[in-house]
Amino acid sequence: MAYQRSPGTQDILPASVERWQFVEGKAREVCRRFNFREIRTPIFEATELFQRGVGETTDIVEKEMYTFTDRGERSITLRPEGTAGAVRAFVENKLYGEPDLTKLYYIGPMFRYERQQAGRYRQFHQFGIEALGATDPALDAEVIALGYTFYTEVGLKGVRVELNSVGTPAVRAAFKEKLLAYLNPIREELCKDCKSRIDRNPLRVLDCKVDQHRFTDAPSILDSLDEECSVHFEKVKMYLTDIGVPYTINPRLVRGLDYYTHTAFEYKAEGIGAIDTIGGGGRYNGLVADIGGPDQPGVGLGLGLERTIMLLEHQAAPLANPHAVDIYLIALGEEADREVTKLTYHLRMNGIIAERDYQGRKMKAQMKSADRMQVRYTAILGDDELARGEITLKDMAGGGQRLIKLDELARELKAQLDR
Repeated sequence: MAYQRSPGTQDILPASVERWQFVEGKAREVCRRFNFREIRTPIFEATELFQRGVGETTDIVEKEMYTFTDRGERSITLRPEGTAGAVRAFVENKLYGEPDLTKLYYIGPMFRYERQQAGRYRQFHQFGIEALGATDPALDAEVIALGYTFYTEVGLKGVRVELNSVGTPAVRAAFKEKLLAYLNPIREELCKDCKSRIDRNPLRVLDCKVDQHRFTDAPSILDSLDEECSVHFEKVKMYLTDIGVPYTINPRLVRGLDYYTHTAFEYKAEGIGAIDTIGGGGRYNGLVADIGGPDQPGVGLGLGLERTIMLLEHQAAPLANPHAVDIYLIALGEEADREVTKLTYHLRMNGIIAERDYQGRKMKAQMKSADRMQVRYTAILGDDELARGEITLKDMAGGGQRLIKLDELARELKAQLDR
């Protein structure tokens, strides 16, 4: 019996993993410049953490979580998103006791039992950041700018930011009455999910992708913001304008998680099917207290790496191969083979990506292998050259070749590669 991977998962093969390494490396590089530090949290947590943190009426908690009972009769859930776990770690490890703002980032797999479609998997990878300890709207703008910078620097084109304010719980309570007055007359025209949400969490109705065309004339939460929320939102927009991050206002953007307050945003891009959201986030001022910590404000984002990589491939974005082999060494003779083994290791210890044959193939087959690897240089060592302490170095791009001293190969090769 030939086993196959589980539905909604994927094998990231060597031919693709270079692009993944590039994208993950760019995420880490951008985070370093914005002074975010990496955190690594468990892949599974207590189920209650996500019920309280994400929200019991969200699709994630109601329909999408991978939940099981462990041998200690505890309810455990594979993490469906990264914020709840990061905030739990912030509270449990008392990071709030540090005098400075806590700025964290993470990269790793998340799990949701979702309907499979382009760029959406049941095990997917997310790059997320969380900034905890300040209500300053400039921090909201910084988080949005970090995500936009990441997308720009990996080479994506046409990424746009959509922005909204979802106010405070008090603002949403007042807006809820206006929204219900609009939704109730069209209740029977809405999809099954919307009908179930109207009474439990009507703002989530606006997040529906099926019935969006029915909400054109729906009331805007922006008209219900109090003075504090309005001032905060205006400053976020001001800072984004000042730093040159383009955005549009979308008053129906509510995100799919219950913990957001004030700022909510999404990154959009076309090219991977009907759903064009590739990442998003927002402010969550009450979340830390909700899961047992002090009342600390926060703001963060989560970006899907599968969708980022699919867009890069769709746009045929150029990517330098970070794993290109610098030199392929070929041995002709038994003594030469022994020397090539030693020489290959020596070159690697000098920071050079080196490879050799281990299958006993003829020189012609080894040269073909070097071509497939797109190596920059080949080095050919026979027993006669070994006796003279020399090796033939061939430039695979230029075609020229020359003899150099064995003990000068590493230095000469490094000089050539640097040029």
